[in-house]
Amino acid sequence: MPAPWIDQYLNRLGYTGDRTPSLATLRALHELHLLRVPFENLDIHWNRPIVVDAWRFLQKIVGDRRGGFCYELNGAFATLLRELGFDVTLLSGRVPTARGEIGPPFDHMALLVRLSDGSRWLADVGFGDCFFSPLNLDDRGEQRDRNGVYRIDAGDEWRLVSKHDGEWTLEYLFTLEPHALNEYGPMCDYQQYSPDSHFRKGRVCTMATETGRVTLTDSKLIITHDGVKDDIPVPAEDWSRVLEETFGIADPLCSAP
Repeated sequence: MPAPWIDQYLNRLGYTGDRTPSLATLRALHELHLLRVPFENLDIHWNRPIVVDAWRFLQKIVGDRRGGFCYELNGAFATLLRELGFDVTLLSGRVPTARGEIGPPFDHMALLVRLSDGSRWLADVGFGDCFFSPLNLDDRGEQRDRNGVYRIDAGDEWRLVSKHDGEWTLEYLFTLEPHALNEYGPMCDYQQYSPDSHFRKGRVCTMATETGRVTLTDSKLIITHDGVKDDIPVPAEDWSRVLEETFGIADPLCSAP
């Protein structure tokens, strides 16, 4: 990645701090990514192909100031981290469905980041409303951040779980086997083209805020502020306007001036 891309990416995140590949840098970049770059599946509904290619991801997220889903967000973030000197491995994750089944390999992309002190961290800026700061991969205890309480269970397949009302819920399974970006291509195609993909069921654009989260679905704007959720109906004729006002993304299908 040429040096100008690094500066433009960091500007997109609003990051002006130290670029040393340290835990402090990783944590700051991870949190800012979630605050500045939305998780969204809009291209799928705008019939714009999503190609598994790092440069395409960078153009969309940095050049076009868009968001994306896991392959795009974590794929671009991994490229940035590597250019800053981090040791990054692409991981394959499997996500539970609404029916309680577990998705196939490459259903999700997460990142393993190794620091110079030997510590290993799970990073993920492409899973929507999940952990806010990187999680210590070798800590078997509870790890708490502003989004909740999490735990990583080791095994042949590692488990990321979160606690809700005293009960642990599986977020996704993953392995530590390293993968190349092109290995995610078939599942990326499935996610955007298969009628069985949940990404085709409806539009979503969501992003963390300093006090909670803002999410736009097909029918409403959901604003969470200090734990209080407010659902605001969005009529179809107002949807494109709300998208642009909230996330700065113009709807190419909108014919309004």
